[in-house]
Amino acid sequence: MSNHIESIMNPQSIAVVGATNRPGAVGQAIFRNLIQGGYQGVLYPVNPKARSIMSIRAYPSLTDTPDEIDLVVIVVPTKAVNSVLVEAGNKGVKAAVVITAGFKEIGGEGVELEKELKETARKYDISVIGPNCLGVINTKQETSMNASFATKMPKQGNIAFISQSGALCTSVLDYAEGRNIGFSKFISFGNKADVNEIDLLRYLQDDPDTDVILMYLEDISDGRKFLETARKIAWESHKPMIAVKSGRSAAGAKAAASHTGSLAGSDNSYNAIFAQAGIQRVDNISELLDNAVAFAQQPLPNGNRIAIITNAGGPGIMATDAAIRHNLEIAQLSEPTKDKLRRDLPPTASVNNPVDVIGDATHQRYESAIRHILLDENVDSAMVILTPQAMTDILETAEIVPHAAKGIKKPVLCSFMGIVDVSEGIKHLEAHGFPNYPYPEDAVRALASMYHYSENMKLPNRRVVNFEVKKTDARTIIDSKLKEHAEYYMGQKEANEILANYGFPLLKSVMVRDHTEIDAVCDEVGLPVAMKIMSPDIIHKFDAGGVMLKIKTKQEAHDAFDQILANAKAFKADARIDGVLMEQMAKKGVEVILGAVKDPKFGPLCMFGLGGTFVEAMQDVTFRLAPMWETSAERMINTIKTYKILQGVRGAAPSDCKAIKECILRLSQLVSENPEINELDINPLIVYPAGEGCVVADSRILLKRIENK
Repeated sequence: MSNHIESIMNPQSIAVVGATNRPGAVGQAIFRNLIQGGYQGVLYPVNPKARSIMSIRAYPSLTDTPDEIDLVVIVVPTKAVNSVLVEAGNKGVKAAVVITAGFKEIGGEGVELEKELKETARKYDISVIGPNCLGVINTKQETSMNASFATKMPKQGNIAFISQSGALCTSVLDYAEGRNIGFSKFISFGNKADVNEIDLLRYLQDDPDTDVILMYLEDISDGRKFLETARKIAWESHKPMIAVKSGRSAAGAKAAASHTGSLAGSDNSYNAIFAQAGIQRVDNISELLDNAVAFAQQPLPNGNRIAIITNAGGPGIMATDAAIRHNLEIAQLSEPTKDKLRRDLPPTASVNNPVDVIGDATHQRYESAIRHILLDENVDSAMVILTPQAMTDILETAEIVPHAAKGIKKPVLCSFMGIVDVSEGIKHLEAHGFPNYPYPEDAVRALASMYHYSENMKLPNRRVVNFEVKKTDARTIIDSKLKEHAEYYMGQKEANEILANYGFPLLKSVMVRDHTEIDAVCDEVGLPVAMKIMSPDIIHKFDAGGVMLKIKTKQEAHDAFDQILANAKAFKADARIDGVLMEQMAKKGVEVILGAVKDPKFGPLCMFGLGGTFVEAMQDVTFRLAPMWETSAERMINTIKTYKILQGVRGAAPSDCKAIKECILRLSQLVSENPEINELDINPLIVYPAGEGCVVADSRILLKRIENK
């Protein structure tokens, strides 16, 4: 990819190839938008059949234009695009926006045409946005460029929006106008034959006009580069990033050899990337813009303690419920604050949070309550709810919000509920940088997003931990297994050999093949023992009746051996049987699962969650790409829904989360250093009380040879 994005976003001269006077044509819309949007540079319409376009002299070809051109916007038939790009290259143009569709998105010949376009861009060192895109917009006053066929030029703001979908962009622009939202840059990048989302993020990282970055993505070009770039934006440039990623359904490869494989879909990979990159993922465009205006217009909170000011009890309760759902804390107002509220509010008002200023509240009553509450050191953020009563002075109340919050660096969001009656008040709030939300729950969600982002920026341990391991020994085992097999399944005995080389805590175990070995192994391992079938054809041993626990005597061991073999044969008559593993019986603890799967697009993906035989039914798991930061492992543990079980419930001692974290990090290192590991399960990992560690109770690994390594 060439690096001339500045020429795309801030060109001194633009040629529109395919500009036309024909009403309704895309070429006309783009040229008109450039003129009406107030573009400050030189414009060249290119059309061999027109003398002028909108009273500006037209040129029959790019070659005929008299001066240097920074950017060419191409709106010609699909098969003519490449020849125009070649002409641009010969003229020394360094940037192009290809609006034309009909490329890889339609398959067949379109794929070849896009490949040709890409090769031309590389040959002539041209940065190309598109094809199949809406275009680009830069609202900066010195540029004021609307090189798109959108219906309008957005107002200037500090939010950048990049989108893989062009059609979506027009809706976002219309929606944003209705909410008084401005943009710094607005970029539809279409098929990303050349310039992709990573290139645009790198550009926006250093863009002084952009404080918040929004994304609509359908896929990611390179997960590793995306992660690296986004991390720099988040933790170095401190610009919030919010993304909508379409396609949440599990469309990843279906794997049979592990729980991890069956639970991992492409969407989990994206969740992992966003979490590790400091990007907040939202479900829809409404939520995207809800969060964006809060980040763009209000300071970040220092904590999660929210105060609610309302003139109606019901909405106040709704906001309270939403705050709890989003892990915010209802601030406990100080006694001095309550005394001031009692002084300034009527006796019927509630001075406890949420503070109810009563339905007949005037703007003076709101102003007093807001100011007192924001000055309370126990409050980190506030939201102001107003329902339009007959006596409510709506505009005056909106006018006092900026005044009451003046000089206090705490976020204040509003919910003036309604559409018609509150419209003038909402306009005033939004014009003065106080976002309004139609429902209290939306405002709370945005505040929660700000808080979680703020906390994310404080995360410690942003480093990859590497342990001293026997990497060479593990590699020797893996290479030997794949020497004659393109794919090799390792049951627990063989998998444990790999895990041992990476320092995982293992139980003592020995595999037996007939009755003559059982007594000696009972003495060696020690009773009681667990006994498990070892077969490459029986992956989930419990399903086949291939596991028997708490074997207390040698005779029980002999009986269990026969029963396990019989169960295995009944489950799968032609199953290959390697033997029966006799393993030290682990003492009872909390069962969790560790796993890994190789995502075909992003590489090794590690999983953690509550373990045991019902892991697929519960699906309380989380994923991260490997190698991961130490803090990523910590967050994997404390973000599962059943984390409270690990913290200790009903008198149980807290589990050894430090030991779990070490195992996650060892797993991350293992799969990063050994890309032949296609799937891996440690289920269960039995965890004991804090300080007592954990132990691997079962494991399996699927290896796949890497061709042309």
